[in-house]
Amino acid sequence: MSVVTRIARSRAAQESLGFLGASYLKLVRRTNRFSLDPPDAYDWLTPLRPFIAAMWHGQHLMVPFVRRPQDRVATMVSRSVDGGVNTAVLERMGVRVMRGSGARRSSDVWAKGGVQALRGCLKALEGDESVAFSADVPKVSRRCGEGIVLLARMSGRPVVPTAVVTSRYIQFDSWDRASLGLPFGRGVMAFGEPIAVPRDLDAAGIEAVRQRIEADLNAVHARAFAQVGRIDPVHTRKGAPAR
Repeated sequence: MSVVTRIARSRAAQESLGFLGASYLKLVRRTNRFSLDPPDAYDWLTPLRPFIAAMWHGQHLMVPFVRRPQDRVATMVSRSVDGGVNTAVLERMGVRVMRGSGARRSSDVWAKGGVQALRGCLKALEGDESVAFSADVPKVSRRCGEGIVLLARMSGRPVVPTAVVTSRYIQFDSWDRASLGLPFGRGVMAFGEPIAVPRDLDAAGIEAVRQRIEADLNAVHARAFAQVGRIDPVHTRKGAPAR
């Protein structure tokens, strides 16, 4: 293991980066003029709690903006080095973090902590915490997996497609096509219609719900970006700020 890797894995380094990351995100939140779509979103979201806020992985640092001080929210974060930094950021944004992630191969799920994290999500929902859940198949951007369908099916809680976008952003050349908002612009926190997942779904029903979540997540992102005069950053040139 290299010296750089050892330093990156240290708790002190991750906490320091987490502090800087959270401070930056709070600056973005304060300096962008955010609106809700629909405008009465919190009026109908509040009675739905706890719910599952579906997001694309590249939005995992922006979605905490929708959390109000009174809202209790938990999420899953991988056990990777990057996940350690993300954990430190999210905890400073008021989100409780459970470590673990899914995997494309079922044999890897235990090693990555996916089963334990899924159980943690179920326990969080049972304890009246909403859960922000990345819908992507691991390492496959914008392809919804069955994990979020399973969570909704087992918990009985609705899935709410969620997007947080800003008019100025940087898009990264990463597997999840992550984007990060820049200060001093406009922003939208958008929500799709709640999706209920019955417990008695067969394989065809699970696939239909999976496809709907995927389509609705893409639609809510497109709608949000349209409101700030942009398009979904997966369609823009990667790695450069959009101004």
